Amino acid sequence: MAYDLEEQEQLANFKAWWAKYGNLTSWVLIAGLAAYSGWNGWNYYQRDQAASASALYDELQTAIAAKDAAKVQRATADMETKFASTSYAAMTALASAKQAFEANDLKTAKAQLNWAIEHGNDEYKAIARVRLAGVLLDEKAYDEALKVLAVAVPKQFEGAVADRKGDVLAAQNKLAEARTAYLAALNATDKKTPGRQLIQLKLEAIGGTVPAEPKAAA
Repeated sequence: MAYDLEEQEQLANFKAWWAKYGNLTSWVLIAGLAAYSGWNGWNYYQRDQAASASALYDELQTAIAAKDAAKVQRATADMETKFASTSYAAMTALASAKQAFEANDLKTAKAQLNWAIEHGNDEYKAIARVRLAGVLLDEKAYDEALKVLAVAVPKQFEGAVADRKGDVLAAQNKLAEARTAYLAALNATDKKTPGRQLIQLKLEAIGGTVPAEPKAAA
């Protein structure tokens, strides 16, 4: 079919535009499609990783309940190797450390807690630091324990960190500093928290005084 002059002009303009920009446009479009495809693929990968990690975490819990230390460590190694980017990995490290500690395998407990500190999110890191300091306290590695605790943590963990500092300082017979730490722990711990009473008892045991509750307005 013959084109009229206007259609021929439009076609000529389009051909000229395509010669100048068409290849670039194609690449932009292809890049956009690739990005979209990659995003969908990444989401699928993440879902698959989470599902696999969840199943492995269930296996770990079964091994812990059965007190099968060898299987616990195998599951932990698999989790940390294959699913390190998932939250299950840090959860596994903490659970594995607890099992090892209860079995008096302090070397493994410390290794797993250090793994959680290096790879977990801020919350898991804080939990791992408090627990690692407790292990070091049992080993009388007081300075190392205090070093582990000497970092900023999320606000909800400040009380637990200060409490553990108090334990370490009390063990060193640095009672004035321990009292300060326990007072800081009390100030950072919600009154409804069950462990708050224990902090009060420890403070009083080393000669500290629990701050009086403010009187309610009449």
